Amino acid sequence: MRLIHILLALLVAAIWGFNFVVIRVGIDAMPPLMFSALRFLFAAMPLVFFVPRPAVPWPLLLAIGFILGVVKFGLLFVGMHVGLSAGLASLVLQSQAFFTVILASVILGERPRSMQIIGILVAFCGVALVALTVDADVTITGLLLVIAAAFAWSLSNLLMKKAAGANMLHLMIWISLIPPLPLLALSALFEGGGNDLAALLQLDWKAIGAVAYIAYGATIIGFAIWGRLIAIYGAGRIAPFSLLVPIFGMGSSALFLGEEFGPLRLLAALLVIFGLVLTVLRFPHKTVQQRGQS
Repeated sequence: MRLIHILLALLVAAIWGFNFVVIRVGIDAMPPLMFSALRFLFAAMPLVFFVPRPAVPWPLLLAIGFILGVVKFGLLFVGMHVGLSAGLASLVLQSQAFFTVILASVILGERPRSMQIIGILVAFCGVALVALTVDADVTITGLLLVIAAAFAWSLSNLLMKKAAGANMLHLMIWISLIPPLPLLALSALFEGGGNDLAALLQLDWKAIGAVAYIAYGATIIGFAIWGRLIAIYGAGRIAPFSLLVPIFGMGSSALFLGEEFGPLRLLAALLVIFGLVLTVLRFPHKTVQQRGQS
């Protein structure tokens, strides 16, 4: 890969990692479901009028938009709101990679590699260690909600496979049209329409900046660069850079939010990240004949 493209892939991983710090800022300023709705509303408007709809059937587009936008991000934002720190959320959410492998095996009949099975077991040991560190920053409810968000993300991954070949940026913009109304309705129902209105009337520049960052930075800019790199090099060479997202997430959370990671949480992070490496990367192997010749 060219150096500029490596730097761009690192930039996207950093943008997506820092995104969890911005989410924390946003959900501290407004109800989490409303914040999620605004994220997608701003990501879709006004770009959807200038971007052609990808060649994806409407039922598939609606399904991806609902599961990814409403379920996954709704659970993530609420989970962080009720009790999961930004750094740990960036780590736990990566369990979507393991759920994807499991679901692909069960639903699509894709046989996981032995390294993937080992990686899944190692990573879930790390997630279990996170559960042992319950305190003011981590609640069991928050942890379970973010794990559920990761599971929803894995379901959307399987649906995204059916949209293979579509322009990723165009797909994300059109998908962003779907979540705002359901999320606003859920926010009015569970968070209170009066609270939503009060939050909107009291928005400051920090809250507006949080919405703008996750809508345009993490979604539009991030996926535009990511999609372009995949078009040049293929998903197999670009996807491993996503392993850096929880590292950037935990690092930026420690730097900007003062999040502390004790020995148990650091061990949990190492197990999850090592599990991700085993699950995502393909390691070269020698044939029997090659081993005999070496």
